[in-house]
Amino acid sequence: MIRPGLLLLAALLAACVARAPAGGFRDAAAPIWSSAAFDPARIEGRWQQVAGFRSPSRAGCGDGAVTFQPAAGGLRIDGRLCLDGKVERVSGLAKVAGPGRLDVTGPADWWVLWVDEGYRTLAIGTPDGSFGFVLDRGPAAADRMTAARQIFDFNGYDVSALRPF
Repeated sequence: MIRPGLLLLAALLAACVARAPAGGFRDAAAPIWSSAAFDPARIEGRWQQVAGFRSPSRAGCGDGAVTFQPAAGGLRIDGRLCLDGKVERVSGLAKVAGPGRLDVTGPADWWVLWVDEGYRTLAIGTPDGSFGFVLDRGPAAADRMTAARQIFDFNGYDVSALRPF
């Protein structure tokens, strides 16, 4: 007969095990925050994808790039991104849906989780964790990549799956 104390101990140990992301790269039960200080008018221009989340079982793809242009009702976006090892075309109108939140045509809305003070680096994720990526105006600086990694971690992402290009 199993003692009640052993059952309680087993239950407590099971509760301590970190939950793996289900169907994505972040724990959907973890809180996620978008950047309230994000100013959409400051991201106009071309951005290079310098990192993205990828499942270990997927082959990688090269870096992508996105161009943002002001448009009536939001931002016009056009480009290609490497999302979970697949090249995805992104094109259309991104509507500002709240502070740091963009309603983008596609599988999920984009949340700007972090932008550096000089608007050189953006960390973009999704509440469901289906993808996440880092955009930069030029080569990624080590300090900003470290900051982006920390922001993803803070928002429940499994940063071991974040791959630089």
